Amino acid sequence: MSGVWIALGITVGGGLLLLMFVMGIYNSLVAFRERYKNAFSQIEVQLKRRYDLIPNLVATAKGYMKHESETLENVINARNAALGAMQTASADPGSPEAMKGLIGAESALAGAMSKFSVVMEAYPDLKANENMMQVSEELTSTENKVAFARQGYNDAVTNYNVARQKFPAVILASMFGHATDAELLEFEDSAAIQAAPKVSF
Repeated sequence: MSGVWIALGITVGGGLLLLMFVMGIYNSLVAFRERYKNAFSQIEVQLKRRYDLIPNLVATAKGYMKHESETLENVINARNAALGAMQTASADPGSPEAMKGLIGAESALAGAMSKFSVVMEAYPDLKANENMMQVSEELTSTENKVAFARQGYNDAVTNYNVARQKFPAVILASMFGHATDAELLEFEDSAAIQAAPKVSF
């Protein structure tokens, strides 16, 4: 009879250890996922700030660039599309589709801002405008914060993906709702995007 109790004790103890081990893996994956979601929220704060500054830039330029309405409209349209893509991405950070949408929208915004910058070269009074210089400085500062936040997000995503792919988590990840890697936020033309809002006035 004592042998049965010993076997039962070993079975129950082993089951509890296995359960604790599985719970540890689950909790670890959840913690890593929450870290990258929080990191994306930091990007979101900075992108919103940048998107809020762009209409100020366009409003200041309108008085000087009366014959460049198409350029100004393109900037606003690209800004609105990027804002929409960012809102979609914030609903599901790490989603490959959402991140690709944000990357595409940010690329279009960078292109529109680059064209705006080129057109502005023909307006020296606008470049010397105090409001324009102030918005430019704020955009530059915000862009640096976006880059820093994006690095933090990509680091958090990498940590999550590594934790998800490690053995034995890789075996259990699908059962816990962690079937795919989270997507990094890497701009296709990072130099153009980083340079776009840094318009020199």
